[in-house]
Amino acid sequence: MLTLGEYALRIRAFRLQQVDKEYKMYKQAWINHQVTLTKEQGKKQVPIYKRFKDFFDYEKHLKEVTKPKRVSDKMKRLATIAKQVNMEKEVPYGGRIE
Repeated sequence: MLTLGEYALRIRAFRLQQVDKEYKMYKQAWINHQVTLTKEQGKKQVPIYKRFKDFFDYEKHLKEVTKPKRVSDKMKRLATIAKQVNMEKEVPYGGRIE
């Protein structure tokens, strides 16, 4: 049985998922439009993108996602503070920190 708060949270999550789906649909429509763009070369129209890689460089995007992230000094300090705070809390019976 869900509490009212849990139900409201699930409804919100569902609505956010719907917004994400709609965003993806609109993005796909935009991409479809971009791919069909042409430019005038002389008297004829030629596609702007000759190869798919010109439109989307998969390897470049993979590198951006997989490259190591530099952790700032501020984030290191915040992580240290959070660790100290978590270590100070007592764990009640049941193992949950509240």
